[in-house]
Amino acid sequence: MPLALLPAAAFGLIIGSFLNVVAHRMPGRTSLSAPASRCPSCEAPIRPYDNVPVLSWLILRGRCRSCAEPISARYPIVEAGTAALFAAVVAVHHADAAALVLGLVLVAFLVPIALIDLDHRIIPNRLTLPAAVLAVVLGTALDPGGQVERLIAGAAAALVLGLPSLLHPKGMGMGDAKLVGVLGLFLGAAVAPAFFVAFLLGSAVGIAIIVRKGMHKGRKTAVPFGPFLALGGVVGVLAGNELVQLYLSTF
Repeated sequence: MPLALLPAAAFGLIIGSFLNVVAHRMPGRTSLSAPASRCPSCEAPIRPYDNVPVLSWLILRGRCRSCAEPISARYPIVEAGTAALFAAVVAVHHADAAALVLGLVLVAFLVPIALIDLDHRIIPNRLTLPAAVLAVVLGTALDPGGQVERLIAGAAAALVLGLPSLLHPKGMGMGDAKLVGVLGLFLGAAVAPAFFVAFLLGSAVGIAIIVRKGMHKGRKTAVPFGPFLALGGVVGVLAGNELVQLYLSTF
């Protein structure tokens, strides 16, 4: 298993580089394949040897080779973070092919979803829909015995957030309901601790904003919930089943 972590991380670096493109281009509905990667300041095409994940950014000291303007540190952070997540999923699920594949695919969707929601306050159907389809297809093919549980978890989780979204449209968005439904399709019962973690983190941030800005301004501050659901989803992938078993054994 330790020998598998290095290729998993390397693969994660490559995927993370692509996920940066997805997060940058998808909200504008531009092509993910053309044009080639360009400097965000001078729009000079980035040469292949300057497009090596993390390493090129470090060598160039975070600046464009053509115009020397700074390039956001978010790019290497996303690449390195995706690499770390891929390695973690392999470390945890190396003995379970179904959990391994489902975990890697879910993480690959959660990264751009979190970034886009942070930047634009939206969770695109162009990500949640294919994620849901892949969850059903892969789950049925790799773990047919657990597919009923995952379908029920997905429907129940989506309903939990979907009803409040319909009743109070200015609160939780339908994108969040769709995302938590996707989490259920991938995680099964482990969606429960995933949602609990997301709720705790979101509540903590909300309380911190209220303390800083005051009750009136704090309550009016929009905070995207997608990134918290994404973090909860990662917890669900890495430790969700163990948390469910701990809860059942305790209570």
